[in-house]
Order: sequence, then structure tokens, then C-alpha cells
Amino acid sequence: MKILALADEESKMLWDYFRPERLEGVDLIISCGDLRASYLSFLATFTHAPVLYVHGNHDASYERTPPEGCTCIEDIVYDYQGLRIAGLGGSMRYKNGPHQYNEKEMVRRAKKLGPKIKRAKGIDILVTHAPARGCHDGEDLPHRGFECFNQILQDWKPKIYLHGHVHMNYGQFPREYDHFDTHVINAYDHYEFEMDVPNVQPVRRTFPALSFPSNFWKSRG
Repeated sequence: MKILALADEESKMLWDYFRPERLEGVDLIISCGDLRASYLSFLATFTHAPVLYVHGNHDASYERTPPEGCTCIEDIVYDYQGLRIAGLGGSMRYKNGPHQYNEKEMVRRAKKLGPKIKRAKGIDILVTHAPARGCHDGEDLPHRGFECFNQILQDWKPKIYLHGHVHMNYGQFPREYDHFDTHVINAYDHYEFEMDVPNVQPVRRTFPALSFPSNFWKSRG
């Protein structure tokens, strides 16, 4: 399956200089946030591929005008042809506004997502806006990653982790790399990759709950 990941900045190739053939062969589009709703709606009109998204910290306008023809995957596990995709948008809270969270608030969201992941028998792709803490995030509060995302990666071991928020032009950041047992991709602007669709069988198997330490909430946010 060919997947087109997007984040943070509208791609000139897909927007200003768009040609329909640029989307040929794309099976799925995933936005990691901070993109105009009109941009996602535009792409959705030129492809039969589903367009999925989570919110970035600059996506307050989605509350009034969400992207048309697109699907929000916040706080759910979305199944597309056997590919299980979980979404947790937003950034660290650094000012007033929607789609911003402190660590404790994001932990609460992650814990609520846990039973949904368990029912889906795991996830193949984790989609967030801000990165996990330590995944080339910043030390400043606006660009700091969430520690609890690391717990999801360790417990559920998705094959792919997509995020945005940390622009590639901020510094010498790698586009993709491995973190724990997961391949991480910074979706800034746009990035295409191939992924095999898993053959998910209804087998009996015990999956872990999100194993946050007992003092995790007290020590965060």
C-alpha cells in the first residue's frame, strides 16, 4: 500500500503546482496536522484514497470549517483494509487555545485509547502531531514531545510512527529513523512510503494495557 503522509506546510508540488498524476497510485493520505482545511479538502477531491487527519496546534479553524471529504482519527483506531491506525493530535500546551495539552492530559487520552487498541489487536501506525519525547523534539515547551507516546510505542510496537510539528527546516533532523521497534517518519511537507497490509487473524492473544508507572501522573504536567 502506498501512503502519502503530510504535515505542517502545504507542499508546493501538491498545491501550487499540482497535477492529478502526482496522486496516482496513492492508496491512503494521512495528515499529521497544521495544514489548511482547504488543502486537505482539495486533495480529497482529486483522489479516491481516504484522507485521514489529526489536529495540529494551529488547526483551531477546523472547529468552524473542518476539511471536507476527510476523516478525523483523533482518539480512535481507524481500520483501513486491515491497516490499524491510531491518532492523537495536538502539541504541548504553551498558550491558550485548542489542541494543546500538558503531559497529564495527554496521558489521560492515551489511557482511553488503550482499550480501543486492545480491541483492534494492536496498531500498525501511530499518528500524532507533536513527536514523542526524545524523537528529535525541542527543549522549548512549544516543541517538546510527549513522554507518554514512548509508552505507546513500547507497549504496542506499531510498525510506523508518523508525526509532524518539528519542521525539517528547523535544523539537521532526519526524515526517518528507528525508535524502539518502530520506524519513525517526520511527515513535514509530504513524504511517500510503502507498507504491507497485515493479515490480521482473530487469534487469542493477550496484549498489555498501557503500563504507565503508578507515579506517572504525579510527576508530569
